[in-house]
Amino acid sequence: MSKAGFKPGLLIRTARIESRMTTTELSERAGISRDMLYRIEKGDPRAELGVAFELAAILKIQLFESERDTLRTQIKRTEDKLALLPKAIRNRKKEEVPDDF
Repeated sequence: MSKAGFKPGLLIRTARIESRMTTTELSERAGISRDMLYRIEKGDPRAELGVAFELAAILKIQLFESERDTLRTQIKRTEDKLALLPKAIRNRKKEEVPDDF
C-alpha cells in the first residue's frame, strides 16, 4: 500500500489525533484491537482493508481521490500536519460522537 503512494494509515492517524481520540477509544468504536489499529496507522500491508474503511467512516474522512495529483497534495499536507501535531493528546474533550450508520 504505502509503496504505491497510498497512505490510508497516515490519514487515519491524523484524523484520529485531530479528533482528540485515543487509540483505545477508536479501536473500541471500530471493534478491533489496539494492535490492529497501530498496524493500520503504520501502513502494514497485511492489515485488513475493510477495517481501514470502517475507521475512515468513523472519523469521517475520504481515503480515495479520483485525481493522482490531488492525492499527492493531500498526502503531503497530511504528512506536514502530522509533523506539527503533539505526540500525546492532552486536555481531551469527551463528547459523544454519533456512529449509527
